[in-house]
Amino acid sequence: MSPPEVRLWNLLRRSPAGIRFRRQHSIGPYVADFYCPAAKLVIEVDGLVHDFAGPGERDERRNEYMRELGLNVVRIPAADVFRDATVVAESVIAMCADMAGPSTTQLR
Repeated sequence: MSPPEVRLWNLLRRSPAGIRFRRQHSIGPYVADFYCPAAKLVIEVDGLVHDFAGPGERDERRNEYMRELGLNVVRIPAADVFRDATVVAESVIAMCADMAGPSTTQLR
């Protein structure tokens, strides 16, 4: 994991607000930085290399593959994580809470 991924994982790893996250999760031929199964959300932390044409085109193919599987993808600049990892984590948690379906414990 890259340094910004480690910072974010330290805030997401204990299932904040009851929302579970997986790190370095395999999805087909790709490995997602983070994945929230309840929200079907892939979270990618992008460093500067993603600003160039080659990686950008690969990112778009990857995003399209994920969308075909019914997953949403959010890309977060690594600079944002370095700036304030807590704010980024809170935003990701809120996004997942909004996207997640009803809890299975509520259905019992």
